[in-house]
Amino acid sequence: MTDRLYIFDTTLRDGEQVPGCQLNTVEKIQVAKALEQLGVDVIEAGFPISSPGDYNSVIEISKAVTWPVICALTRAVERDIDVARDALQYAKNKRIHTGIGTSDEHIKYKFNSTREDILERAVRAVRYARRYVDDVEFYCEDAGRTDNEYLARVVEAVIKAGATVVNIPDTTGYCLPQEYYDKIRYLREHVDGIDRAIIATHCHNDLGMATANTLSGVMAGARQVEVTVNGIGERAGNTSLEEIAMILKCHHSLGIDTNINTTKIYPISRMVSSLMNMPVQPNKAIVGRNAFAHSSGIHQDGVLKNVHTYEIMNPKDVGIDDNSILLTARSGRAALKHRLHVNGVDVDDERKLDSIYEKFLQLADQKKEVNDADVMMLAGADTAEAHAVRLDFLQVTTGKGVKSVASIGLDISGQKFEAAASGNGPVDAAIKALKRIIQKKMTLKEFTIQAISKGSDDVGKVHMQVEHDGQLYYGFGANTDIVTASVEAYIDCINKFKMKE
Repeated sequence: MTDRLYIFDTTLRDGEQVPGCQLNTVEKIQVAKALEQLGVDVIEAGFPISSPGDYNSVIEISKAVTWPVICALTRAVERDIDVARDALQYAKNKRIHTGIGTSDEHIKYKFNSTREDILERAVRAVRYARRYVDDVEFYCEDAGRTDNEYLARVVEAVIKAGATVVNIPDTTGYCLPQEYYDKIRYLREHVDGIDRAIIATHCHNDLGMATANTLSGVMAGARQVEVTVNGIGERAGNTSLEEIAMILKCHHSLGIDTNINTTKIYPISRMVSSLMNMPVQPNKAIVGRNAFAHSSGIHQDGVLKNVHTYEIMNPKDVGIDDNSILLTARSGRAALKHRLHVNGVDVDDERKLDSIYEKFLQLADQKKEVNDADVMMLAGADTAEAHAVRLDFLQVTTGKGVKSVASIGLDISGQKFEAAASGNGPVDAAIKALKRIIQKKMTLKEFTIQAISKGSDDVGKVHMQVEHDGQLYYGFGANTDIVTASVEAYIDCINKFKMKE
């Protein structure tokens, strides 16, 4: 008989706090539906009081999914809880997640308070939330650095007040696995009524131990894990959903089971990576492009003789099609549609597929083979057609001993504009020409170039951060020509601040 572990996904809340990775409501619904198909038990849909966008997203996600619990985050503040209640009004299964910092560092420096006052505020928040919902989760922020005896007092008090789940976050990623195991074990042995609530883990990866700490917590008796797709999240990220799911699948002897359909892992990994413009590192466990790659001659020889010599997982178990269909200029729409589906993007609109296919052919003419990263770039780039500002053409003259000059053409809501400028290099010249048309005060704060695959003909990604009117905007561009990708990233920033004007 296996023990049930509940999967609490916070990709849309903690994961979305990564700078430059914010999603709109439509994109959040897309991810939420994929999480439902994946089989997660709880979806933390947002922090409703933080912004109108988060509030609306919780409402719309509540309408869009059926069986997972929809969870809304709050502080231990009555107004937060009121707003969360309103945002959850359409959820079939609802949970309010409230809490407060319990470490001495938080009590003294964040709240300028005392342990007794924090304890009272915790109990008051849980009781208030229970007026609206039967399922209340309480988080002890920075529990990883909280004294175990005081932590046990808080946990016991909030359970008596009505908490159904108690979350023990290693908020700063400080704990060692044994330390975190001991903390959960201490609570199980010293909290009166602990059997009336589920203990949850929520581990951060600041020291690279999020997954190890989470597993230690589970071994000590925690039965809910708070995770994100691809391990995204604040600073160094959260525990990876896919890592916990596959550890338990590979180690049947642990006797712990989840509801995760692991064959959906790779498609949702690609979807989240694409929507958030956040590439997955090649050597990432489970979902990295090298996770099932073998380059060593010894490894290749072993795998050819018997795949189990160097693979502990079947790629198909995580949704990777090991019989890949290679995409070239001779591939048809069906092959492209299949590859998009494998990567978590379903295109049912034939006109949209035709549009992506046209871009695919243009790219395929420049490359020997179009890979998955290229395909996801094409699918994302297709949405740019709806933007107010679009790049019509770009011509750059550059070289050693020659001053870089750029000519650019823009389509702004159907009107055509052209400009030229010289600069310190081709990117600088192109952006100066762009700014001659878009006559607004803009400051480039960050400029990152990343190759998403290898080879001189492959696509490069550019991430930019532009400041306008005191606000920061994040832009993304991808192209085989890095100057064009840079201009497209800058235009992406412009479109985002134009939407607010």
